[in-house]
Amino acid sequence: MTHKLTIENLHVSVDDKPILRGVNLVLHEGETHALMGPNGSGKSTLGMAIMGHPKYEVNSGTIKLDDQDVLALSPDERARAGLFMAFQRPVAIPGVKMADFLRHSTTNVRNPNRQEGEDLIPMKEFRKELTDNMNKLEMDVQFARRYVNDGFSGGEMKRAEILQLAMLQPTFAILDETDSGLDADAVRLASESIAEIGRAKMGLLIITHHDKLLIHNPPEFTHVMLGGRIVETGGIELAEELHASGYERIRAAYPDAEAQNEAMSSSEVIS
Repeated sequence: MTHKLTIENLHVSVDDKPILRGVNLVLHEGETHALMGPNGSGKSTLGMAIMGHPKYEVNSGTIKLDDQDVLALSPDERARAGLFMAFQRPVAIPGVKMADFLRHSTTNVRNPNRQEGEDLIPMKEFRKELTDNMNKLEMDVQFARRYVNDGFSGGEMKRAEILQLAMLQPTFAILDETDSGLDADAVRLASESIAEIGRAKMGLLIITHHDKLLIHNPPEFTHVMLGGRIVETGGIELAEELHASGYERIRAAYPDAEAQNEAMSSSEVIS
């Protein structure tokens, strides 16, 4: 069975300010989608709403994973169901080691009905899998002993997110500007690593402004968001056009959406 994530007429607000204004999007397992658009257009808001961040209020519309109502699930239930997001700005969790965090989260995702107190993945099995993935990502194994994102550089945070992706193997992964703040070599490694991980058949929604992350992850579908809605969808050629020429054509073609985007960008709402 091929899984499907369906978003229909989604409206989302933050602090009573409308951000998403009727987003429609369908992702199938195994597909790679690029979500692009100028700053403040609502790209990150879409990811946050899918994952259930409490600050992002869904006013109307639906999100379904196959026939399951995603909006009826808590954030941890969404993760157990197979949804994952690599955040643009991951939070630090002082006192919690990466290895412990990954062992618990991996156990819960692979056994979504696990009850409190039930056994975790056997340590020997987990350690081998973790070490194998860290070697693929060219990460020092000592990294696993550090506290989650505590004192991490921007590049270390992004690599930690990709390590989580490798361990959890979600059905659908949202990557929110995973390439931001990385140098050229780190972006290349991130792009290659995501491609290697994603080949398992997960669906990818890559939010990006740049083409480097897409080199090894060419999208079957490219969506352009402006003013809180998707205004155009195409193939990889659309991503290439936007990288080469920017968003001037898009802004001119959709003046109403551009006016909304300007209003959103001038507000204090992060989207």
